[in-house]
Amino acid sequence: MGKRDSHRMFNAIAPIYGLFYRMQKRQFQRIISQIASVLDLSDSKSILDVGCGTGALCSVLSEKGFRVTGIDVADKMLRVARRQDKTNRIQFITGSVLDGLPFEDQAFDISIASYVAHGLSPEERQKLYSEMRRVTREWVIIHDYNAKRAPLTSFIEWLEQGDYFRFIHVAEKELIECIVQHRPCFSEVRVVQVGKRAAWYICRLNNPHNYP
Repeated sequence: MGKRDSHRMFNAIAPIYGLFYRMQKRQFQRIISQIASVLDLSDSKSILDVGCGTGALCSVLSEKGFRVTGIDVADKMLRVARRQDKTNRIQFITGSVLDGLPFEDQAFDISIASYVAHGLSPEERQKLYSEMRRVTREWVIIHDYNAKRAPLTSFIEWLEQGDYFRFIHVAEKELIECIVQHRPCFSEVRVVQVGKRAAWYICRLNNPHNYP
């Protein structure tokens, strides 16, 4: 699926995503609480959510005290996100990581992409990883599927024509082998299961001291 078709699709389904906003928030709240035993984010202040959709993860992170920026290609997704943000503390920006993130190098402590990577081609994922690395000081986190497939998910992903079927088998390897300017993107990659069919792929930058 091309970028233009992808933008059109996500704009079209934005109202449907909006219906699941509260459920998504509960899921993200559970995951953030669960991950606290593995990753100490208490010294981090700023987070970029790449492909933020309707902003459920942004909202949870903002409630945790982070300074949050969300970016997404779909204006209608962001329209829902802004409407849901009653605090007006979250910055939402229209843009695509594939066109280059509109931020300076190391602008954020953490960058996270939730269910973005599996829908991209291998070449596009390398762009995702390298751009997230560029704008981040400490941690790059890919929240996405693990290798435990569900029939319904497989059918939906087949309809969307993404790279889900390959991604779930190569995600960790791709991140470990990611190279930018002849150097590894990340000094370490750890996979933490955060659900029956979901994982956090936690990538370390600059050797922070808060990783057990």
